[in-house]
Amino acid sequence: MITTCPCGSGQLFADCCEPHIKGTRPAPTAEALMRSRYSAYVTRQIDYLKLTLTKEQQGDFSKEETANWADSSQWQGLEIQSVEAGGENDETGMVEFTVRFTTAGKQQIHYEKAEFIREDGAWRYSGMREEGGGSTFRREQPKIGRNEPCPCGSGKKYKRCCGQAA
Repeated sequence: MITTCPCGSGQLFADCCEPHIKGTRPAPTAEALMRSRYSAYVTRQIDYLKLTLTKEQQGDFSKEETANWADSSQWQGLEIQSVEAGGENDETGMVEFTVRFTTAGKQQIHYEKAEFIREDGAWRYSGMREEGGGSTFRREQPKIGRNEPCPCGSGKKYKRCCGQAA
């Protein structure tokens, strides 16, 4: 039984992300939704991960692939770097975060600037912010295979999600 919330807030799970995951209290902010989505991976709440995607993202969600990825990973922590908008009175928001996990014995780090929108009055994950510019990219973690689940949490294969631009 989980007592401290996996999202790193320091609060009890029952007071933090669990009410969002169980559907008894909607996430009031984009950051709260991001934290609850991470906790849903840790606690293997795959239906919640689909529910918290935009309708467009849900169309390509694979419950089986997402469950396999969640089950095969050992979740080690979520760190929120920054938040833009995404408050209780906003319609859009961005949460910059890093997730640490181990898969197949290999330490992984996923960094993302996640976009959130309100859809039907509730916060939903809408995708990853694309960064423009000609800066050099240096890979710090192993490359993700095209047929592996996308680390953004959409449930899609990497090649059909964030890997399309790669």
